[in-house]
Amino acid sequence: MTLTGDTEQVILTERVGRVLIVTINRPRLRNAINLAVAEQLSAAMDVLDWDSGLSAAVLTGAGDCFCAGMDLNAFLRGERPVVAGRGFAGLVESPPAKPLIAAVDGPALAGGFEIVLAADLVVASTAARFGLPEVTRGLVAAGGGLFRLPRALPRAIALEVALTGGELSAEAAHRFGLVNRLVAPGDATAAALALAEQIAANGPLAVTASKRVVVESPGWPAQELFARTRAIAEPVFGSADAREGAAAFTQRRAPLWSGI
Repeated sequence: MTLTGDTEQVILTERVGRVLIVTINRPRLRNAINLAVAEQLSAAMDVLDWDSGLSAAVLTGAGDCFCAGMDLNAFLRGERPVVAGRGFAGLVESPPAKPLIAAVDGPALAGGFEIVLAADLVVASTAARFGLPEVTRGLVAAGGGLFRLPRALPRAIALEVALTGGELSAEAAHRFGLVNRLVAPGDATAAALALAEQIAANGPLAVTASKRVVVESPGWPAQELFARTRAIAEPVFGSADAREGAAAFTQRRAPLWSGI
């Protein structure tokens, strides 16, 4: 499937089993985000969330750059790559409910790094590098990077990246826990797909509910942690998939998930 803009195919999508592979397709412009990319990436995230046949997605960039951030030429023409309800790139303010894996093979800078930080898991090749260079241009990284970065990295490292505008290597990002899998150049998308397929082999309702608890629980009052977890988990325990999972285990066969 291809999502098209007025003059170019800026987002490509491919289904592999229960996984949606989404590719930002502006390699000549280092996959810079313009309004067409933002709108079509938002549409792809809607497909992911609403299609019961999908369990997870891999997001990557065409060519040798994941994403260099906002398209500054489009910005100077008065364009803002923001989608109502989802924010910059059609993603950072409202990531999908289902798991999203960033496959980074090359630079992920400025808004491109903020997209990575909005993902749930990161697979990067040793050719990847990460940074928020906005301060070097007198700007502020306002796409979530400044509050997501210290959640993903030690505070002092996050501050150094944010305040110097310097870059973080893939090896350092992996050492600090920002990157889940570190692979050879050219292998990031395949490795991310393999990770996504591991997720997609599990009960889809259970996966989505588990992600929700992990994402939302840091903001819950301590005395409400179990009650709020139960409210999310109980519908899963009562689902057809829960019964199927138990039956498949006792019958020593692979489960056939229905998503209900």
